Amino acid sequence: MKKILLEKNHPGLQFIKYAFCGGIAFFTDMFTFFILGWKLFPALKNDEMLVKLFGLQVEVVTDSERSVNFIICSTIAFLISNFVAYVLNVRFVFKAGKHSFWKEFGLFYLVSGISIAIGTALGAGLVYMFGLSALFSYVAKAFSSTMINYAGRKFIIFHG
Repeated sequence: MKKILLEKNHPGLQFIKYAFCGGIAFFTDMFTFFILGWKLFPALKNDEMLVKLFGLQVEVVTDSERSVNFIICSTIAFLISNFVAYVLNVRFVFKAGKHSFWKEFGLFYLVSGISIAIGTALGAGLVYMFGLSALFSYVAKAFSSTMINYAGRKFIIFHG
């Protein structure tokens, strides 16, 4: 089991571990986003699935305000979850050391930042232009970010 967890060369195992570690980072991001969107920067609607599921009381704001708050919540959640992703990726998925630590760490945040900016713009646009739920917009953001991140991490940041 230890060999499977620490083996970083086999592409199939690598992607499975990437997906698992990404799931942990995704949960961290989602948890952070929805707590912030519920308590600090109102981004949720009364008819959201999670709002109904947990019986939450949300502050009613305009779609324009929700769009801005979506960006704020996404940014804070990104900073936290990306650190979790970095630690897990270095420990279990990719071989570090292609660059110095600080360059590697900076590139990790840069690639992730570009991917999350694209995804957040997509999500905020879905909220603003179509009034879609934060959950649907969040999933669209997460999917687009995942695809960009894997390629950047595998081919630019780490030793494959």
